[in-house]
Amino acid sequence: MQPFCALHLKLHLLLDLVFMEESFGVFETLRLIGSLGLFIYGMKIMSDGIQKVAGNRMREVLAAMTSNRFTGLFTGFLTTALIQSSSATTVMIVSFVNAGLLTLRQAIGVIMGANIGTTVTALLILIFGFSKFSISDYALPLIAIGFPLLFIKNTQIKSLGETLIGFSVLFMGLDFLKNSVPEITHGQLEYLVGLSQYGIWSTLLFVVIGGLLTIVVQSSSAAMALTIIMCERGMPLEMAAAIVLGENIGTTITANLAAIIGNVHAKRAARAHLIFNIFGVIWMLIVFPFFLSGINGYMETTAIGMPSAENSQATKWALTLFHVTFNIVNATILIWFVSSIAKIVTKMVPTKSEEDEQFSLEYIGAGIMSTPELSLIEAQKEMVKFSRLTYRMLGFLKELLFEKDKKEQRIKIERIEKYEEITDKIEVEVADYLMTVLQGELSNESGKRVRSMLDIVSVMEQIGDVFFQMSLTYDRKIESRAWFTLEQRRNLLEMFDMIDLAFENMMINLENKYEDIDLDKAELLEVEVNNLRDKIRKEHLDNMGKPDYNIDSGMIYNDLYSSLEKVGNYLLEINEAIAGKVLT
Repeated sequence: MQPFCALHLKLHLLLDLVFMEESFGVFETLRLIGSLGLFIYGMKIMSDGIQKVAGNRMREVLAAMTSNRFTGLFTGFLTTALIQSSSATTVMIVSFVNAGLLTLRQAIGVIMGANIGTTVTALLILIFGFSKFSISDYALPLIAIGFPLLFIKNTQIKSLGETLIGFSVLFMGLDFLKNSVPEITHGQLEYLVGLSQYGIWSTLLFVVIGGLLTIVVQSSSAAMALTIIMCERGMPLEMAAAIVLGENIGTTITANLAAIIGNVHAKRAARAHLIFNIFGVIWMLIVFPFFLSGINGYMETTAIGMPSAENSQATKWALTLFHVTFNIVNATILIWFVSSIAKIVTKMVPTKSEEDEQFSLEYIGAGIMSTPELSLIEAQKEMVKFSRLTYRMLGFLKELLFEKDKKEQRIKIERIEKYEEITDKIEVEVADYLMTVLQGELSNESGKRVRSMLDIVSVMEQIGDVFFQMSLTYDRKIESRAWFTLEQRRNLLEMFDMIDLAFENMMINLENKYEDIDLDKAELLEVEVNNLRDKIRKEHLDNMGKPDYNIDSGMIYNDLYSSLEKVGNYLLEINEAIAGKVLT
């Protein structure tokens, strides 16, 4: 019964600390919540501003610096230290895995680094928010500098202004937060200290409290700031450290929520984040008393002194040291078990079998966008998949040219019809997604890319329509028992092969960066398609005057090579859109 009694006492204590009996009323509660909201809002503005300032460079560096688990670890640390949000980093990583830019093993290394990087935020909060030099004293001058930058057209400078304002608002919120959290009375302090007699149960409850706190505020940095403030008010180091462990688990909820509508790989990356943090908390609970003894022993050798109720400055530094040391040691240990963690999450989230005709967006998921800029990667990957699906329709049509089995003919025609329905759905889904992205704050370059992508999906769907109409033309040929001459079949095969080359070139361009597009080759291939069409049409018109020429098959023949030439025009339009020429 002792653990349950301890739970009752701890819940009673939590209510006392929140409401402080009669002295902490509704107004004080709202003031505390408002201060917390201001802190979180400032952090969001600052993080978003930094991400926009970094722009494409941050995405490219993050994708390039993850060749192995150790470089991934450093990349995660550096990225989180720069953008000041482990949640933003992990959501970004889930997004990259979803887009196929990172493997699961690479992502796990980056996530481990993000856990270390978030300790930089705690250090900044402690140094600038709880020392004699307080950033909040300079918050208004910083806002005065950042505010005019918001009206400058240059997106980089505008984002810099957002960053300065967010940085200032964050520390203003922290200052309000310090003044809103009530003092812990001597009696309540004794009550807190007395709870340590329940050993592991006391620790576990405060781990749960830390996890719930982070889930509610959706910011491990805000939860950490609150914990440091409680230390300043007199909370014992043991309780605060247990809350920090819970915060490490609670912060994983953001990435897992982001991965809900992501693909199987994104879900695995998010689960890996959860597994990594849970494993860390488990081993830390085993050595918790010894670890804290080591922290206390080190603090005793410093000028600050031993953590205690009377020396809250030492308690705050000891807690931050615990936070930093735990995350570094945890990453150092588990970096060697990346493969094992990958295997565990792969079993937790198994791959579901899908038929080719099953429609689903593989990369796009609106819930995983941390900023509109980052969504462009997912959209590009989805368009590559879209092009491959459309390319399959070309293969089915080419096979129909020589297929004699009526059953196989019917199967291929039906598959083309099914694929045409898929292309219609993909166009709607991707276009809706891109329109949502376009409503966000984008750089001029990214805005142009989104408009190009809208053109691409529209033209790609038109190619699917042409292929479907060609399948109906084949169907008409089969029903009318029309037949092609050997010359007609050879000409159509040559036309198919030419379109095949143009299609493959377009797909290569679609996968590349915009500055790497070879538009000259695309234009040359389109000219060759036109020349071949002209040659075939001239031969066709010449043959129509011959008495043995079958007019019915000739009309079907004309429809097919004309449709293929139209596809060639569409492919050039896509290449031009990829190169940045927005179609109107």
